Amino acid sequence: MAENILENSLLIERRIEVESAIESVVESSLNGTYAPAMELAREILLAGGKRIRPVLTLLAYELAGGDDRDEVLDFAVATELIHTATLIHDDIYDGAKLRRGVQTLHEKHGLDHAIIGGDFLFVMGFGLGGRYEERVVRIMADTCAAIAAGELKQIQHISDLSTTPEDYYEIVRGKTAGPFASACECAAIIAGASGRDALILREFGMELGIAFQLVDDILDLTGDERMGKARGTDIHEGKMTLPIIHALTLLHGDSRRILADVLAEFRDDRWDELEALLEQGDSFGYCRILIHNHLERALNHLYEFPQSEVRDVLEAMTRQVMTRNE
Repeated sequence: MAENILENSLLIERRIEVESAIESVVESSLNGTYAPAMELAREILLAGGKRIRPVLTLLAYELAGGDDRDEVLDFAVATELIHTATLIHDDIYDGAKLRRGVQTLHEKHGLDHAIIGGDFLFVMGFGLGGRYEERVVRIMADTCAAIAAGELKQIQHISDLSTTPEDYYEIVRGKTAGPFASACECAAIIAGASGRDALILREFGMELGIAFQLVDDILDLTGDERMGKARGTDIHEGKMTLPIIHALTLLHGDSRRILADVLAEFRDDRWDELEALLEQGDSFGYCRILIHNHLERALNHLYEFPQSEVRDVLEAMTRQVMTRNE
């Protein structure tokens, strides 16, 4: 597809549906018993965001043969509520001051309020997702458990120079790619698709999610405000992203010692040193090859389904991930 995917009419329609459904959930909660908690949580929930997971859910549902999007809309909203809950908690762990251009909840309201706000959105998400069949609920529960395990593993590996690529992939599959995968799989189940098609869509989501995180890793080190990624956020927090892990694995002698020193107490005046070391190890090139491979696998999973407008949109979304780091 030659057009800018962000301007695609089908994609715009699905985003509008998602936004309307989220606003409906917020409004309903503000008029009920849970008003104080939703008043708190909505500051982040309605502050924008790409809505990738719920839109992906709607599109996967349609690709799998679903013909009544109202049937899957509650689940789509649940993915965004749970995702936003994880962002609130992530901000606490990271000590972040801004999220989606507004103050983080813990900065504005304090740690106790932020924890409650995140917990509330988790519960609301499960309340919506719990209306579906047992398989969907089980997948949701497993996904949330994997998110927690991935977050814990990432915390355990903060500033850990011995972190391996296997550690990295375990974290990413739990925290980032797993929610993409489960959203697509559950959408297929809700659509009444075969087990084979549900598994294909799960693998599509997993490959897409891994590539998405790898691009984020590169953007953190190269910086591009247009992509909503400020330079150096991860490295200042001591997170072991794959370009860093690769360089630590590949470099030896003085080069590795200098890299370890740069990472030990990173300062902005050491960017040139860091970039030179990453270029020496061709760590960006290595990650770009992996991104390409994961996205090619994602596309191959998509091509298991007949050509349609929905498949074209999903293909364009996948290819756009590839261009975010170019």
